[in-house]
Amino acid sequence: MMAIKNIVFDFGGVIVELDTQRPIDRFREIGVADAAELLDPYEQKGLFLEFEQGKVDLETFRQRLSAHAGKELTIDDIYYGWMGFMRDVPMYKLEYILALRARYKVYILSNTNPVIMRWAKSPVFNPTGLPLTAYCEKIYASYEIGLTKPDPAIFEYMLRDAGMDPAETLFVDDSRRNVEVGASLGMKTYLPGNEEDWREAIGGLLED
Repeated sequence: MMAIKNIVFDFGGVIVELDTQRPIDRFREIGVADAAELLDPYEQKGLFLEFEQGKVDLETFRQRLSAHAGKELTIDDIYYGWMGFMRDVPMYKLEYILALRARYKVYILSNTNPVIMRWAKSPVFNPTGLPLTAYCEKIYASYEIGLTKPDPAIFEYMLRDAGMDPAETLFVDDSRRNVEVGASLGMKTYLPGNEEDWREAIGGLLED
């Protein structure tokens, strides 16, 4: 078995903890009655999916969601809704990832959008003032690539762009389907449970 040289983490649900009900409640609050049918912790639906695939920009998303809701929504409304997903940023995980970077190349592969990434890439991301970019070589964000997991093409794009050998790569994601696709492409994988402290498990896989 080839030694692991690269570690790819999902963002929401792995590095940061997600609240799956709060964004539904917030979007309903601002007038999106069918928010429960459009929002998903793994892959969005409809206009929300188009936003995470980069098919529409923030202003177009605002305009179309306003039309969908039947009322004028502001950019602040959009941020209020999307940021409902973000619940907690466990510092012990970020500290562990920083330690991993001394020995491995660390990447992030996330189904996400410019609202979430604006926050994650800013100094308010965590109490240390370090943005998410300080914890990895590169962030592969769905809205920038134009693809979302579990489409194998987004994995292939990342592997090609970073020059990663799948056999030397550990992929950590909280979606079973995403992990299955990663494994089918030759990566070693780990599926953490909800709010799991996965440090010991990851350490064990890296020692195998």
